Amino acid sequence: MPVIDAHTHVFPPEICRGRAAYVARDPWFAHLYANPRAALVPAEDLIASMDAAGIDRAVIAGFPWRDPGLCRLHNDYMAAVAAAYPDRLSWLAIVVPTAPGAAAEAARCFALGAVGIGEVNADAQDFDFREPAPLAELVAACLHADRPVMAHVSEPVGHTYPGKGTATPEKFAHFLAAYPELRVVAAHWGGGLPFYELMPEVAELARNVAYDTAASTYLYRFAVFRTVLDIVGPERVLLASDYPVLRQDRFLRRVRAAGLRAEELGAVLGGNAARVYRLAESRAADD
Repeated sequence: MPVIDAHTHVFPPEICRGRAAYVARDPWFAHLYANPRAALVPAEDLIASMDAAGIDRAVIAGFPWRDPGLCRLHNDYMAAVAAAYPDRLSWLAIVVPTAPGAAAEAARCFALGAVGIGEVNADAQDFDFREPAPLAELVAACLHADRPVMAHVSEPVGHTYPGKGTATPEKFAHFLAAYPELRVVAAHWGGGLPFYELMPEVAELARNVAYDTAASTYLYRFAVFRTVLDIVGPERVLLASDYPVLRQDRFLRRVRAAGLRAEELGAVLGGNAARVYRLAESRAADD
């Protein structure tokens, strides 16, 4: 089974080189990347990291820009690098979910090969999951294409960190209730949402949700893997590093040592991402 990192980030070279100009254009980008030590990497750096870690494929995301024009620029870059590395990279389109034209940009990106939308971020892009109606057109576009949305969800308790935000499970639940047929990937273990799935009504609400493991090292002890798999099952957890936030090689070694059974490990390390993002179908279309 191929190893798939389901949540990574790459940036166009002009953004990597010209960080200061984009810090001035987007407040959330400034929040995360004003510090010159915060890593911005192009696709070639990701490929090198994958080679060193033994990762076969990565799902790349851009940045949750508030400006639709910057989203389009980033989407065009990801489409181009995914075409250049068709056996290694798949990509998620980024749109401003409530902006006019979001559905049209999503459809354009699906036609270019995007396997979903994400990582949408309520704090960065100025929307509220408790008011899901303005996202209806984007959701309809995703349902029409049968593509998932990957969303940033954050913990309601615990330590603060740059980019944590306020999109907690209680808020996110309103979005899930409004669009029960939408397939969703809740990043960062869904801000703890799987623990609430011990409640039958929450398990029903989250029936179409998969959880990615992005930035686990910053958030939880690695016992989170065994705990969440025991609650929601092994078919709903996707290996995800959040590279370059975390080193892929170290993260993969820790996941392999997290006490998962052999049949669970294959699903988490790649099988689930391939199914959720329909990667085999995407590669067949490219061929």
